[in-house]
Amino acid sequence: MTKAFVSFHHGNDRPYKEHICWLASEYGAFEDLSVEVGDINENLPNQTIRQIIRDEYLRDSEVTILLCGTETRYRKHIDWELKSSMIDGRINRRSGILVIDLPTTSTTSWHAGLPGEKEAIYPEYKGGWTSLETKSDYQTRYPYLSERIIDNLMNPNVQMSVVPWSKIENNPSALRFLVDTSAAVAASNKYDLSLPMRMRDHNPFA
Repeated sequence: MTKAFVSFHHGNDRPYKEHICWLASEYGAFEDLSVEVGDINENLPNQTIRQIIRDEYLRDSEVTILLCGTETRYRKHIDWELKSSMIDGRINRRSGILVIDLPTTSTTSWHAGLPGEKEAIYPEYKGGWTSLETKSDYQTRYPYLSERIIDNLMNPNVQMSVVPWSKIENNPSALRFLVDTSAAVAASNKYDLSLPMRMRDHNPFA
């Protein structure tokens, strides 16, 4: 079973995290290695927290599942988890990244970037598949995705999926396929790591 770390906004999106972890435990969609509230002392220095996340929680994971809600992209810990997942570190190896767009974003698009994903997840879709050309195109279509994720969706050397919640909510086999396939491509992904890590939580529109 693929080992996955679930990255999410603990204040807003816990019910969605609990649901996919229920799919994991009941149907074997993945093995959950996530951080729970209270597992890490928030009063520790930022560098220490980043090191704990990287070396203790991500070290055995093969995939990071990002639950994307309306505040996700502004959270520093989520950004640290994403960048740490993209790096071959001293202890942990780089992971695949799977993005699940939550209903709160009201986003209706998807990015089928994994091998076999179109046939496995969207067999009913008969329309023409389109490619986005510019960063602003991605930001318009996915207004709640972090810049780090968008940079890597644009990267031709990265295979990554952005899937709507509705496609996996009651479909553990689809979730398992996406997690397993994300893990399979992890070693070949050459992530764009140029963006500095976020140093504080800040929503400029709040």
